Amino acid sequence: SKYVGDHFGNLIWGQKIGDTSPNHKFYENQGVKTEGSLFAKLSHTFSNKFTSFLDLQVRSINYVVTGIIAGPNTFSADDNFLFFNPKAGLTYKLSPKGSLYFSYSKAQREPNRTDYENGSPKPEKLDDFELGWRFKTSKLQAQTNVYWMEYKDQLVLTGQRDINGYEIRRNIGESYRVGIEFDSSIKVNNKLNVETNFSFSENKNKDFYSTFDGNLKNYGNTDLAYSPNLIANNIINFNPNKKVLISLRSKYVGEQFFAQTNSPISKLESFFINDLNYIYDIDLPNISDDVKLKVLVNNLFDHKYSAYGGYYTYDVPEGNGLKTYEGTYYYPQSGINLLIGLDIKF
Repeated sequence: SKYVGDHFGNLIWGQKIGDTSPNHKFYENQGVKTEGSLFAKLSHTFSNKFTSFLDLQVRSINYVVTGIIAGPNTFSADDNFLFFNPKAGLTYKLSPKGSLYFSYSKAQREPNRTDYENGSPKPEKLDDFELGWRFKTSKLQAQTNVYWMEYKDQLVLTGQRDINGYEIRRNIGESYRVGIEFDSSIKVNNKLNVETNFSFSENKNKDFYSTFDGNLKNYGNTDLAYSPNLIANNIINFNPNKKVLISLRSKYVGEQFFAQTNSPISKLESFFINDLNYIYDIDLPNISDDVKLKVLVNNLFDHKYSAYGGYYTYDVPEGNGLKTYEGTYYYPQSGINLLIGLDIKF
């Protein structure tokens, strides 16, 4: 495959813009990405209990970018990558209702255009080990998965944005994510079922270094930015009859940091929100037998919270050195709000 993308920004309007005319292109560049891949898949059944799979993938990428970025600054990049990404797994059937599985995979991914515009990025590499259990009956479905992800040169968000508003990512050396995931669906009766999922994890930089006050500082093992340790969701579905579905959706997101340094001012507090969903099936004879009236009440209890934000620093000369100042910005979320829709299929 070959992808050619032209990227440009036009000045639509400006106050006191001097000699610059409207529709002035303040950046213009082209990215050309050429990719070829080859893969093979193999599955094998050893016995009634054991099955296995093997996936092998080779990717070759050439990425070339030339032009002007905002500033304006001349910009170019020309990189070639050759990735070998294997994946293998083994499943053991405990019973007709349950099974265990183990898998290993290696993944490598190239940087994107914005990464090149904001630095000299390296491809990120991941080794992923997973161990899980699945269980299924007529009334219960459940799955638990334990994972260990080792990263090298992971591209992570810094909390900062560039002059065009794109989020800036940086390579961070060695890092890891380890955790447990669980999801289930329980059919209580013909009218009520409950769906639950959660993930509990530890997401860390290893010996993270960053410059502060003009000096390179070792922050140790810090939490990865934008990586809460706990995320939980629950949905209670109630069908009083064949035409009506009422769902209460609850979500909890634990506290997290904007900055890889885990600066105290970059901490985003945890939040818990609930949404109420109502769906009513309507029959319109001679028009459609599939009409749905949908009513969604978001943030049912009008909780005030911020789900996202950013972090930035700037240096100011002081005395014989530099003083680093920090700042944050937040995205407040909507309070209670209502969405009404009508789906008609012909």
